[in-house]
Amino acid sequence: MKRFDQKKVLVTGAAGAIGSAAVRRFLDEGARVAIVDRNGASARELARTLGDNTIAIEADVTDEAHVRGAVETTVETFGGLDVVFNNAGISGVVAPVHELPVEDWDTIIRINLRGIFLVLQASLRAMIKAGTGGSIVNMGSSMAGWDVLSGGAGYVASKHGVVGLTRVAALDAAPYGIRVNAICPGVIETTLGVPASGDGDFKSSVQHFADRIPLRRIGQPDDVAAAVAFLASDEARHVTGVDWLIDGGQTLQSWANAPAGNAFPKYR
Repeated sequence: MKRFDQKKVLVTGAAGAIGSAAVRRFLDEGARVAIVDRNGASARELARTLGDNTIAIEADVTDEAHVRGAVETTVETFGGLDVVFNNAGISGVVAPVHELPVEDWDTIIRINLRGIFLVLQASLRAMIKAGTGGSIVNMGSSMAGWDVLSGGAGYVASKHGVVGLTRVAALDAAPYGIRVNAICPGVIETTLGVPASGDGDFKSSVQHFADRIPLRRIGQPDDVAAAVAFLASDEARHVTGVDWLIDGGQTLQSWANAPAGNAFPKYR
């Protein structure tokens, strides 16, 4: 299926595992893709690997001028902007609220919430000016937009913020034929999504998380890319303002219905 034939797409955080999976998915379905990442070398290498239907743009999503420039470059190069995957983000420092340094809080909020807002705003302005509609998918909420994580005050606050931002943006953008949605991945097999275990063994960490997920598997970047592609496509033309969980049922579990005593982390 070529759902994005000749569509112009911009992906932020595009050099990472989930971002690059989405880039490949859009390309496979006929799109031209702007690969936007603060790591310019990685963005350029990915574009070189993937070929002529890509451009690489080095940009910091927390910088308004950078974001505006990335959107303008995409529009000028491709002749428009139809789809945005607003993906860039960080996990940040893990610490109890009473121990979290303010500067770390500020960094997380700046990237995960301000960055999402700036890309969303600039993209909406370009799409509204063009008058041809469009679709924006925010990597905002993750499962942390639905759940709480001990020690994750900054991360969870930023993700809950993106859920609200997505809903308001969907309402504001609807009169222009622009849809705004969010995806909410659970644990995904990336170095960001699966922290190293105590002994530093990544594979054992993956299995540890898989044992706690009802479907008993770790999500893959391609699982997220498939959901992004659906929400961005015309197949989801009547879907806007949603925050869609992609977590293998992870948030369905609680202490009351845990399948086994070792299905959840123990108290520290």
